[in-house]
Amino acid sequence: MSVTSSEYLRQLEAIVKRVGTGQQDEKNKAAKILTASVRNGGVIQAFGCGHSEALAMEIAGRAGGLVPTNRIALRDIVLYGGSEMEDLADPAIERKTEIAHRLYELAPIKPDDAFVIASNSGINGAVVEMALLVKERGHTLVAITSAQHSAGVDSRHPSGRKLGDIADVALDNGAPYGDATLPLPGGGAVGAVSSITAALLAQQIVTEVVANLLAAGITPPVYLSDNVPGGKEHNAQIEARYAGRIRRTA
Repeated sequence: MSVTSSEYLRQLEAIVKRVGTGQQDEKNKAAKILTASVRNGGVIQAFGCGHSEALAMEIAGRAGGLVPTNRIALRDIVLYGGSEMEDLADPAIERKTEIAHRLYELAPIKPDDAFVIASNSGINGAVVEMALLVKERGHTLVAITSAQHSAGVDSRHPSGRKLGDIADVALDNGAPYGDATLPLPGGGAVGAVSSITAALLAQQIVTEVVANLLAAGITPPVYLSDNVPGGKEHNAQIEARYAGRIRRTA
């Protein structure tokens, strides 16, 4: 297999097609979970560490997306919890179970909120602990993970459990073991997948949520781009309904 951008595109197109057209029952279940939360006045809480934070950014606070969404991030311990920036420099931070409890307590979470958690491996302490905590507190949970990678590694959580085992619905992002697609002669690989396919899954689910709301005769609370005329005013009006419950930080 050649290491070229065209070969990467060929590999990626096949994975995107498989992810985009498959798992329809699971996608519908995920959309029903999030639709119910929005209809009940809840907020969709999105969480991911490392590159999986891109999934949270894809769901929360973007044009064409739902307004009642909130992104939980590791840096919240600094922004809202008073920790020092140096604490975020710890390379093992996403493996620590205790960080999940801090993040949950710092977030503006209400009982009707639903969660979407992404992790390619689905094994690190913070993500697994957050999933367990979310279910313990009575929230519904959608997971986005790599079924192949998760199956090939042991959990780093004391319980031995993995993200996909805990969720109400688990969606496979289609990424291969190790995430990258093109093997290198000396070992390793290049051409990562998970951020792209997770974004695709996120947008498909949000689209289905909006379709469900329209079918119920409800005007979907959807963001316009701030960079179109009237967009900023439109967004501010809807955001006011969720004052104190959604954060819009960099």
